[in-house]
Amino acid sequence: MSNKEYTMKEALLFSQRIAQLSKALWKAVEKDWQNWIKPYDLNINEHHILWISYHLNGASISDVAKFGVMHVSTAFNFSKKLEERGYLRFSKKENDKRNTYIELTQEGENVLLSMMESYNPEENSVFSGASPLRELYGKFPDVIEVMTIVRNIYGDDFMEIFEKSFENIENEFTDNNGIIEKKDKSEKELV
Repeated sequence: MSNKEYTMKEALLFSQRIAQLSKALWKAVEKDWQNWIKPYDLNINEHHILWISYHLNGASISDVAKFGVMHVSTAFNFSKKLEERGYLRFSKKENDKRNTYIELTQEGENVLLSMMESYNPEENSVFSGASPLRELYGKFPDVIEVMTIVRNIYGDDFMEIFEKSFENIENEFTDNNGIIEKKDKSEKELV
């Protein structure tokens, strides 16, 4: 028997609290996400693949599956649908014939950028739920504890990719009168 620093009751309460909160939060996130992308005739997996493709720029299907937290066949099948719509391009690398890589086409990037421009925080229940905390503390919740749990489950690589996508948004986009727009090259070089 191991020397535990917790009781079974504590473990059960923590696990169930996380399970119940995650399910409730996911339901709201899923609804918000679906409503945001609905005008573009995409589902959540397709949008997530476009998002990952943009931020990883030439990702393998395995990378997409890992970061998108989906099975490789799911990543491949939805990527194929996006390719058929002209949003992605498939390729193989000369030095790596085993992996399939995807990259956004210009049309795929345009759709993704249009979605970002159309984002309306007032139509997002999770944003609305966090807004009182921002008003009270002057910032949105950091969710550092949740990020630590995810890091311990999925590893440092996952979190590095996660952070890279948000750094890309921070560095490559601007808020122009309440609309998210991609910076032009001259603006990016000044940063």
